[in-house]
Amino acid sequence: MNPMIIPKAALDDWVRLLRSSYRVVAPRPLHGQHVFGEVGSASEFDLGYPTSVLPPKKYLFPAREDLLKFRTDAQQVEATIDGPRTVVLGVHTCDMHAMQLLDRVMATGYSDQHYLAHRNKTTLVSVECLKPCTAGSFCKSMGTLSTPEVFDLHLTDLGDAYAAEVGSDRGAALLPGLKAARPFADKDTARLNRVMSEKWPRFPLRLEFDVTELPSLLSTSYDSELWKELGERCLACAMCTNVCPTCYCFNVMDEVDLTLKSGKRLREWDSCQLDKFATVAGGHNFRTARAARQRHRFFRKGKYQTDAFGLLGCVGCGRCAEACLVHITPVDTFNELYRRQHQPAAATPQGG
Repeated sequence: MNPMIIPKAALDDWVRLLRSSYRVVAPRPLHGQHVFGEVGSASEFDLGYPTSVLPPKKYLFPAREDLLKFRTDAQQVEATIDGPRTVVLGVHTCDMHAMQLLDRVMATGYSDQHYLAHRNKTTLVSVECLKPCTAGSFCKSMGTLSTPEVFDLHLTDLGDAYAAEVGSDRGAALLPGLKAARPFADKDTARLNRVMSEKWPRFPLRLEFDVTELPSLLSTSYDSELWKELGERCLACAMCTNVCPTCYCFNVMDEVDLTLKSGKRLREWDSCQLDKFATVAGGHNFRTARAARQRHRFFRKGKYQTDAFGLLGCVGCGRCAEACLVHITPVDTFNELYRRQHQPAAATPQGG
C-alpha cells in the first residue's frame, strides 16, 4: 500500500473510527510527564511527547498478569489468556527496537504464549522522532533512531498532517473508513524528504566509540574497577529496570482463595538489581554484591542479548538515566569503560 496523508484535523475522527473495533492507547500528559493510557479522543494525547514514564511494552508484557486459574477440589487448570484488540499510537522508534527484541526473545525456545497472544492482538503505530526526547536519550548512538520493520503503521509529522507508511496488513486495516486520508502527492514527498533531512543533525552521537564495539568492550572489562564504584553508589531500588523497555524478568506466585478450593497463578515484573533477586534454594545468593548486579545489568544490555539474539539490549531511550536517583547512566558507564581501556592514565571515577 502506498503512503498516505492523514490531516491532523482528522485525528479525532480517526480515533473514533478505531475505537469501534479496538482499545486505543496513546501517550497522555500526567503531572508534567507522559504515560501510555486509553484515550477516547485526539485531545487526550500528545504524539509529540518527549518520552513516557513506562514503555509501551506494558501492553504486551503487563507489570502484573494472571497466567492460569485452578481448582484444587476438581483438579482443574485453565490458562488465562485474554485482553482486547489494541492499537498503540505514538510508539517511539527506540521502543519499536525494544519490541523487535522482545518479539525475538519471547518466541525463541519455550515461547511465551501470553506475550505472543497480546502481540497478535496489538497493532503498533510508531511515530518518527524529529528531536531528542530528553537529555539522557542516545538513540542515534545505539542505531535506533529509525524504526525497524516490525511497525504496522509509521507516522511522520509534516506540520499540518502526518505521513503514514504502512508496514503490515494490520496497519493497512486502520485506514479504510477515514475519508480525510489521501494518497501521497509529489509535494508530500518533497515535504517528507525535507523533514527527514533536517532531523538527523539535531541528534548528537553521545558514545565516544562505535556501538558495534560495545560487546567486545564489555568482554574485556569484566574485571574493571568501575563496577565496584557503581556498586558503592547503587541503591538497589530497581528503578532502572522498572522503566526499561527491554527488561523481561518476572516472578511467579500463586494466590489461593480463603476456601483453599480455587486460585490463580500470576507473574509480575522483577529486577536483577534487587538484593534478593538471585537468592535460590538454601538461601544462597549467587549475586549478592551490587557491583556484580550492575555489571550483570550492563553486560545484559550491551553483550548478552547480542550474543543470544543478535540485537542489543539497550535501545538508547534514556529512561534509566532519568529514573536513577544516583545518576548511573549507560552513556557515562560505557564511555568510562572505553576511556579506561584507551586512556588509562586519564581515567577518573564516573561522576568525578
